[in-house]
Amino acid sequence: MIPPGRVRELLLPQARGVRGPLTSRCPQPDQDEELPAGCEDPAGEGQRGWEGAPAAAEEEPCRLVLSTPSSILRDREIGEVSQPWHLLYSTARDGFSLRTLYRSGARPDSPALLLIRDTEAQAFGAFSASAIRSSSGFYGTGETFLFSFCPELKVFRWTGRNDFFVKGDVNLLMVGGGSGRFGLWLDGDLHRGGSQPCETFDNETLSQREEFCIQDLEMWGLA
Repeated sequence: MIPPGRVRELLLPQARGVRGPLTSRCPQPDQDEELPAGCEDPAGEGQRGWEGAPAAAEEEPCRLVLSTPSSILRDREIGEVSQPWHLLYSTARDGFSLRTLYRSGARPDSPALLLIRDTEAQAFGAFSASAIRSSSGFYGTGETFLFSFCPELKVFRWTGRNDFFVKGDVNLLMVGGGSGRFGLWLDGDLHRGGSQPCETFDNETLSQREEFCIQDLEMWGLA
């Protein structure tokens, strides 16, 4: 586990729209409830995506240092994230498969940054204080959080209401939960997913729609 101070540095607090823990609006969760319905084809599917941001030649203060150009983050978003990260998995490079994402994970005690761009060119994701892996139950710590760049950086941190941080198997990956609502979920083919306000993070919907189709997905680990 990385120190809390290091986690706070990941997404800069001076970025507009940053939010801390909020009062929960959801009742006590039931982690066995079913998922939302399937994803409808969103308007704008097939839109041209963002161009990959070039890797910085030299590390700048409070700037994300990438070992490989990202196809999701633009220069503006990169400038709002710090820490040196290494690309572990990319749909553009490794194909669309949750199994492959798990196999590409870092060592168990290494944090992971999950970045998603949907077919409406919206970017959002999750930070996990431990490696993202297949599991029989929820795991993680209160350092886990969700974030969105729709349209500016917003961070949704742990409320303390439950400990439904991360759970995944070959068919489904979930981050945050409560009363059948998941802060972020992805299917086994990494083709579709969803986001709803949940008790764990009291987050807003990360994308423009509660259900979305994935255009690009990346998982990064600390270098």
